[in-house]
Amino acid sequence: MSRNVLIHRNRALCVVVLIFSVLLFCFPSRLSARHLAEEATAKATQTIHVSNATWHDFSRLVDVQVGSHVSGVSELKRYLHRFGYVKDDGGDGMKNFSDVFDGRLETAISLYQQNLGLPITGRLDMSTVTLMSSPRCGVSDTHMINAGFHTTAHYTYFGGKPKWNQDKLTYAFSETHKLDYLTSDDVRTVFRRAFDQWASVIPVSFEEVDDYTTADLKIGFFAGDHGDGQPFDGVLGTLAHAFAPENGRLHLDAAETWVVDDDFGSKGSTVAVDLESVATHEIGHLLGLGHSSQESAVMYPSLRPRTKKVDLTVDDVAGVLKLYGANPKLRLDSLTESENSIKNGAVSWRFLSGNFTGYVLLVVMILFL
Repeated sequence: MSRNVLIHRNRALCVVVLIFSVLLFCFPSRLSARHLAEEATAKATQTIHVSNATWHDFSRLVDVQVGSHVSGVSELKRYLHRFGYVKDDGGDGMKNFSDVFDGRLETAISLYQQNLGLPITGRLDMSTVTLMSSPRCGVSDTHMINAGFHTTAHYTYFGGKPKWNQDKLTYAFSETHKLDYLTSDDVRTVFRRAFDQWASVIPVSFEEVDDYTTADLKIGFFAGDHGDGQPFDGVLGTLAHAFAPENGRLHLDAAETWVVDDDFGSKGSTVAVDLESVATHEIGHLLGLGHSSQESAVMYPSLRPRTKKVDLTVDDVAGVLKLYGANPKLRLDSLTESENSIKNGAVSWRFLSGNFTGYVLLVVMILFL
């Protein structure tokens, strides 16, 4: 076989591998959409059972049709209003909503399904109701709505794409708003790991300091109405919220049962929430990322109880790289499937020794995602 034939064959093989890699990383949610829908339906009964006692009881609205007048629809409208999907009926804040399932609600449900990566039906099917009944981040999905529909990238940004214009950010914990059942060392360790996740991919470092008042990023556990216009609602419901740059506030709901290091068993609670998973998500907001429509992404708005999701996915990394660029020390040897990623049908990042394939994929992501 001639040398030229071998060269052409090798080039063709490289092109095939590259195209396959791009398709895999750009369309993970589509490749696994059926699997995710089946998984959501299988978990529906358990999730709604937990949520009934803690937040919204939307289970009785399953399969309600347009034109119906059913008690509970007004509460659903308030939920969708809170997260940016509908406006109130009469300009009276969140109070003036009817129990009529109208066309406007159908449109809002379709948009919610699109943004959360669900089949777009405009109907209150089981998977949609299950997700609405699940705990989630308190940050509005307005930025997802304004961003429009993406066929490849799923990440979004706050309006105006705000970012920090410094390469070192300090953070501190409130001494007056903390938990009595988690040690300060445990909380600090969890947040250090969460900050390290983001620092490993962008040229921004994070340093803990003692002075809460002067720190760039301020972290604390708060309950109920705590003065920032986004009151917490008790167990589950909204778990936490954070503000876009350069506000720097990150608030966690003190009413939750927070656990560290996968300590779900000792808590013995069906409503236990993994602190590191929520911390990693909220730090993404502090950096300027909005929510992602990819269910496997850290920046996806919903998190089930007793679930750990801390590995940044391709979508998370691509979004933050567009804001800040890449960490000069970033070495992309491979994109491997972690245990968490396999369960969610997507691929997570692993930072090992670098090679050519990793850098090619990084360039493709920055240029095309």
